Amino acid sequence: MGDSGRRAIAEYWDAAAAAFDQEPDHGLRAGPVRAAWVRRVRGWVPGGPADVLDVGCGTGSLALLLAADGHRVTGVDLAPRMVGRARAKLVAAGLTARFLVGDAGAPPLRDGSFDVLLSRHLLWTLPEPERALRAWVRLLRPGGRLVLVEGRWREAGRAADVPPPYPAGAGRLPWGGGVGVEELATAVRPLVSELRVEPLAGEAELWGGPVDDERYALVARR
Repeated sequence: MGDSGRRAIAEYWDAAAAAFDQEPDHGLRAGPVRAAWVRRVRGWVPGGPADVLDVGCGTGSLALLLAADGHRVTGVDLAPRMVGRARAKLVAAGLTARFLVGDAGAPPLRDGSFDVLLSRHLLWTLPEPERALRAWVRLLRPGGRLVLVEGRWREAGRAADVPPPYPAGAGRLPWGGGVGVEELATAVRPLVSELRVEPLAGEAELWGGPVDDERYALVARR
């Protein structure tokens, strides 16, 4: 992707930053929603302090949960305003994490640096998602965990196979609108030693209400 495409995407998410946390599963402001994500995250991330990379960290809601559990958290996002809100959120909570402005599809970090890499609803935004997956696996230490919270979702009044709106100039998005579990598992399986899938659509508390689309977590080990 060229610089103009990156700028278009960064501007798109910068514009979304102010209202981003209004969605129940973005801001995790409601107690039951936050508690549901705490339970899930603790099931995905090993106990004890771990080096965790949150790619496409947005406003830092999951980074906050991880830091609160004592993990050493790094977040990376292309949108400076998202990163600014993430930093402020952790400071307000009295927690520490490192946040970087950078391409989540190719994080500016050293290979073999992390025990866990977590990504939530990011892959649809990437022009080269399979290339990103390869880069993410390389960032893990041997035995490290890759946690991808993904799905195919519908917006109100929008057909399931029509991607959400995205900025002109960002280019074609291979997984616009989300990616189904079989397609993602097919892409990840050659890169890892083991893989499992956890369905999430039936857990209304994660989303702040019932959903009728495909949502899941793919958890793999390098």
